[in-house]
Amino acid sequence: MTLAATDRMILHEFSTRWSFIAHPGQIPPKDRPWFCYLMRSGRGGGKTRAGSEWVHERVRNGARAIALIGETKADVRDVMVELGPSSILKTARPGERPEYEPSKRRLTWPNGVVATGFSGDEPDQLRGYAFDTAWVDELAKFKYPKETWDTLMFCLRERSALPPRVFVTTTPRPIPIIRQLLKAENTIDVRFSTFQNIENLSPEFMQEIRKYEGTRLGRQELEGEVLDDNPNALWSRDLIEAQRQPKPGTLIRIVVGVDPAVSGSETSDETGIVVAGIAADGHIYVIGDHSLRGTPNEWAIAVSRAYHGAEADRVIGEVNNGGDLVEVNLRTVDRGISYKAVHASRGKAIRAEPIAALYEQGKVHHVGTFPQLEDQMCEWVPGEKSPDRMDALVWAITELTERGPKKERIFYAGGGRR
Repeated sequence: MTLAATDRMILHEFSTRWSFIAHPGQIPPKDRPWFCYLMRSGRGGGKTRAGSEWVHERVRNGARAIALIGETKADVRDVMVELGPSSILKTARPGERPEYEPSKRRLTWPNGVVATGFSGDEPDQLRGYAFDTAWVDELAKFKYPKETWDTLMFCLRERSALPPRVFVTTTPRPIPIIRQLLKAENTIDVRFSTFQNIENLSPEFMQEIRKYEGTRLGRQELEGEVLDDNPNALWSRDLIEAQRQPKPGTLIRIVVGVDPAVSGSETSDETGIVVAGIAADGHIYVIGDHSLRGTPNEWAIAVSRAYHGAEADRVIGEVNNGGDLVEVNLRTVDRGISYKAVHASRGKAIRAEPIAALYEQGKVHHVGTFPQLEDQMCEWVPGEKSPDRMDALVWAITELTERGPKKERIFYAGGGRR
């Protein structure tokens, strides 16, 4: 290799090093003490790259055991470790790429450092482990954020050349654990806007999301702000938080509420799929949010899985938009579902207000955290287009408490009607 070629390789190596291309704030400071580095970022703000590069840096400098914690196991695998363009495997330098064992949720670097993956919906999996380093991605979206964080704190006891540190990368939501971290003296809080990383994002994406600039959703999802609740909304986060439970009571009836999307394109609405049950004392427990954006066949499969997974008694589906296509979709996938069609004869605010009143009376409990659903509940103002997840929730709880509207069609297992 010629000297000029060698010089070009060295120049390329240094020009692509993270320390040369990172924005200010994406690399934690070395001249001040901290325990938690909280990076609040909008969509596409570069938080995943910052997290994976920080993990590599800890590996080089003497870390021994690392926890990688994402919203779900799939998120850890796809976003943090393997598939994403900013994942640990994709950002590893030559000669420093760890060996990945998916079945063991384990990464092992050439120098012997080991990282293990965990998810925010199973905090007890962390028990028994010891770490000196943790990267927590999308903490505000975890099903059990506080429980996961508390369990992690007891795990950060591994002795190594480095003091224990936690790097949190998240789209912010005003949940208790985020507010707690913001107030902590040993937290460094940095906030990144999507627009600060514009040179690494597609022009088409940037053009599409500019319509959200200045809106409450945009301030959270693009600017990384932690927003207070909308004062005109029917629900508040404090109201939901006060009634949250780690597990449901003994449920005597379970239903799946469905607010179907009428198309399956990337720009269509999501199909709301929310599971709720009622106990003998009349208290309601919201136990699942399986909403998704997908084709009619995809959401019908998701409904079937939610129905059987929860051992539900019935699916409650709004048919104003989809008509009998809702039943057809479900029957194509699963003829054994007990399904009831309901019609939105009343305005959405009129349907939602008595459900909000049940929350105020302390009769509705969320089992775990449902970030997207709770965002919709605490942002929606009567008079606006009501969101899909919230609509599915309202249908489910209405069925459990009122048995639905008088004019109804019920489709029993096998497709029979009454």
